[in-house]
Amino acid sequence: QLQLVESGGGLVQPGGSLRLSCAASGFTLANYVIGWFRQVPGKEREGVSCIDQSGSSTHFADSVRDRFTISRDNAKNMVYLQMNNVQPEDAAIYYCAADAWTSVRSMCNFLVVSAWGQGTQVTVSS
Repeated sequence: QLQLVESGGGLVQPGGSLRLSCAASGFTLANYVIGWFRQVPGKEREGVSCIDQSGSSTHFADSVRDRFTISRDNAKNMVYLQMNNVQPEDAAIYYCAADAWTSVRSMCNFLVVSAWGQGTQVTVSS
């Protein structure tokens, strides 16, 4: 059974950094595109960053480009989202998600996803 578990969320000051982790189990991570998404109450879930199976192709939302990086370690079944220069508008619940057949652009822009994690909360406050 495909399972994704996020961790690493918490409280961060504006301008600070945080690294989110997504642990995959029950499937071969190397076969899947993985994405990070976020959602705040009352708003739609949005794509933050997505990475293809090999890690050679990535996609970022304009709002996080040049501040966030995404990486993966298929051998460890892990995907990471490094968040730098975090801003108050980055506060949200962050989810990782997987799909074997989509592209990074389709996953991030149209939420083409077959499995979701349970989410991890990121709070930004001084």
